[in-house]
Amino acid sequence: MTRAYVGIGANLGDREAVIRRAAELIGASRLSTIRETEPWGYADQPHFLNAVAELETDLPPRALLDRLLEVERELGRTRSEPRFGPRTIDLDLLLYGRETVNEPGLRVPHPRLHERRFALEPLAELDPGLEVPGRGPVAALLAALD
Repeated sequence: MTRAYVGIGANLGDREAVIRRAAELIGASRLSTIRETEPWGYADQPHFLNAVAELETDLPPRALLDRLLEVERELGRTRSEPRFGPRTIDLDLLLYGRETVNEPGLRVPHPRLHERRFALEPLAELDPGLEVPGRGPVAALLAALD
């Protein structure tokens, strides 16, 4: 079993209910505090609610990503919106154990994780000593954003 962390965000509909349902559907063992955050990358949209889910999985990284995309579709996500635009749900595979994956369509750790306070803060909440492979401790990454 591998411990994985999944970023969950939503800014359309009943944001909190969808985040909690997504966490349930992916088999999360823990969910961070849900935080309201400003949009990232595309400013003209409603604020997001964001959290991070922790889960233990026996799925390899690609299969886990496929499962996350399936859950997004199940919860009403379409990919017709602009990149970083409004969405009912967004599931990002942030970390997969201590592994680094660089395949077409799948990069782990998430390639922009170190830039995103809305993902780093919940990770630090779930595991204050967590390290991001190739980047260092989450605490140091957060300090670098200040």
